[in-house]
Amino acid sequence: MNKPVVTRFAPSPTGYLHIGGARTALFNWLFARHHGGKFLLRIEDTDRARSTDAAVDAIFDGLDWLGVGGDEPAVFQFARTPRHAEVANQLLESSHAYRCYATPEELATLREQQRAAKQPMRYDGRWRDRAPEDAPEGAPFVIRIKAPREGETVIEDAVQGRVVVQNAELDDMILLRSDGTPTYMLAVVVDDHDMGVTHVIRGDDHLNNAFRQLSIIKAMQWEEPIYAHIPLIHGSDGAKLSKRHGALGVDAYRDEMGMLPEAVLNYLLRLGWGHGDEEIISIARAIDLFDIDGVGRSPSRFDMKKLENLNGHYLREADDGRLAGLVAPRVEQRLEIMLSDANVSVLTQAMASLKPRAKNLNEIAEGAEFLFKNCPLDFDEKASALLDESARALLKKTADALQPVQSWTVEAIEDVIRRVAEDAGLGLGKVAQPLRAALTGRTVSPGIFDVLFLLGKEESLERLNDVGHASAG
Repeated sequence: MNKPVVTRFAPSPTGYLHIGGARTALFNWLFARHHGGKFLLRIEDTDRARSTDAAVDAIFDGLDWLGVGGDEPAVFQFARTPRHAEVANQLLESSHAYRCYATPEELATLREQQRAAKQPMRYDGRWRDRAPEDAPEGAPFVIRIKAPREGETVIEDAVQGRVVVQNAELDDMILLRSDGTPTYMLAVVVDDHDMGVTHVIRGDDHLNNAFRQLSIIKAMQWEEPIYAHIPLIHGSDGAKLSKRHGALGVDAYRDEMGMLPEAVLNYLLRLGWGHGDEEIISIARAIDLFDIDGVGRSPSRFDMKKLENLNGHYLREADDGRLAGLVAPRVEQRLEIMLSDANVSVLTQAMASLKPRAKNLNEIAEGAEFLFKNCPLDFDEKASALLDESARALLKKTADALQPVQSWTVEAIEDVIRRVAEDAGLGLGKVAQPLRAALTGRTVSPGIFDVLFLLGKEESLERLNDVGHASAG
């Protein structure tokens, strides 16, 4: 490639950053990084009625969380309206566009006639070769492109391969509306050109647009970008991705589902792109490996279980302090408390025990709740069932045996618990089960020796004695 690579991601700020949009951004970002180029952002906010500042913020927030922000400040399309109009008028002056005075009523009649005749509904070019003097004085008009009518337009798409459209199928689309505002088709082409975009990597639902946009590019004698139209993401059932499949905003994966950004990135990378059998691919390795020729032509299927499994892997790899910082607000929300610095320190210590089985941050937070509850604990049904009279008697013996322990280490605790089990003629599990129930209120937790160590001697004994007193009462 002779020119430096420039890619772009151009979302409309009418809602959250969709997971499919995040993948498009990632592919553009990776392609630019792989080739030592630039990745730019453009906010396509020309739909003033539906564009919101909140949506803009959500897009930037989602991209920043994923670590794929733009290399330069974002371009806002609406602010460039005068430039779009300038290009439309240049096309008018060079006779590559014309004024169309057809009224809305005329166009509605045309559509009805085409519908009745089962013809494709497109503008018939009625003002293409007429003189503007034929129009009533002061009548409103739009500016339309003079689309080629003979021959064919060919795109050598980097993903889809060679795609051909007969020019007879293209219509003279509107460039500038009667109120002087540009259409999406015009704005996109002008912005891509002015931003120096060399590669347009986007969803294959835009492939048809490319042929129409090329008529503007050729009329302006601008260099054509390289197109790469990537297949859309489908649900696990093969249908178009929707909310029931997990087609949510990126913020939902972070906030509600408790996913790590590196897991979401790794998963999105593997949706439609692959390198052999590699599943776990760091972002640094992705930059080394990624190129468009690795993108397949078939739609990829979104699989929430695969994402959860990947997230579990990255949780196990993550720094414990970082995880504690992410989990602490979730614990606070669940228990309606504020954690102190000392609490967060305990949470950090607990990560080695909490994260191995977890698939998301919410599961870690749930597993950590027992550390910060006060007596009397709330016991779930299974835990309550374990705490019968014989179990409570065993817990009292355990508390008595733990009382003299001076050095509260996992090794010292394990030594005592094993001795209690041996003295009672029981397997370790028979002691650990009621002990876990008494200390956590649940039947599932980290290892029992870790639970005792993390709670500390004072809290552990208070909880054991609390269960014993409840029995005596």
